[in-house]
Parts: sequence; C-alpha cells; structure tokens
Amino acid sequence: MENNKETRKEPRGKDTRRREPRPKLYDEEIISISRVTKVTKGGRNFRFSATVAVGDRKGKVGIGTGKANEVPDAVKKAVAAATKNITTISVVDGTVPHEAIGKRSGSRVLIKPASKGTGVKAGGAVRSVVELAGIKNILSKSLGSNTKINVAYATLDALKAMRTIEQVAALRGKTVEEIR
Repeated sequence: MENNKETRKEPRGKDTRRREPRPKLYDEEIISISRVTKVTKGGRNFRFSATVAVGDRKGKVGIGTGKANEVPDAVKKAVAAATKNITTISVVDGTVPHEAIGKRSGSRVLIKPASKGTGVKAGGAVRSVVELAGIKNILSKSLGSNTKINVAYATLDALKAMRTIEQVAALRGKTVEEIR
C-alpha cells in the first residue's frame, strides 16, 4: 500500500503559504466601541459593537458599524461595512463649500467653511469623519444629542449635502457665470 502523502502533489485544505497583505485603500479610525448585553432565559450574552469611519483623505469617506463576540472581529465587520458605504464629498480649497446642518435621530451637526490656517475646530466623532474626508479647515458645532454614532452619521449627512458651484449649475441647467 502506497503512502498518499508522498504521491499527492496538491495540498489539501487551507493554503498555508504567506501572502503579502494588500495595501490599504482607506485610513480607518474607530469612533466608538461599546459592550452590548442581550438578556435571555439562560443569562446575559455579552457582545461588542464597534463604529468605524474610513476615508482616503481626498474627498471619500464612509461610516459603518459591526457587532461580534470579540472587539477585533467587530472592528473588522465595521470596516467592511464602512468601505461599502463610501461616499464622495465636495472639498474646495481644503474646506467645505458652504454651511450645512446634518441630522440623524436626536443629533444635529452644524458645519461651516473656514479660512486657511483655521484648522479643524471640531470634537470627537465630527473630527474623525471630517479629517478622514480630507478637510483641513472647518468650524463645527454639535447640537442636540451627543451620542457618538448619531453625531458621526449626522456629520456624514451634512457633508453629503455639500454642493460646489459647478454641481449647482449642472442641476439647474445653467452656466457657472449665470449663477454668480
């Protein structure tokens, strides 16, 4: 009887060769990690919920959430969800084109353009999302609820509402000179 290991040429099962990691397309930043509890008949089940923002610092940003039994798995799921939800935003000279208010649940976020050298005047979740979007100068104020997840989504909502003068002209069917 022949030994199968000697005659077999292809490995079975999992490929154990080292693969080079793919270069990351987006930078990521954890907004919040929280432990969530589900009370069942058998007791309490603990899991972790993570909210992550990803962006390329050139006008693309996304937010995602994930839940898992361990923190690293929750973060991986959140990053995967965030990369699926990437949106392109308008950035003009390192700031936003105009003032906007974003809303999500009880949270509202006001963002305003700022002159060069101002920096990012924003706190917490707003700062994470704005920096990953590639905005260098901005003023912001968080209004209403300060829940990190809702503040992050409200910021994204405000950034999605941004329009450049070229986009407004195209929507109205006019030229840029006619609008100015």
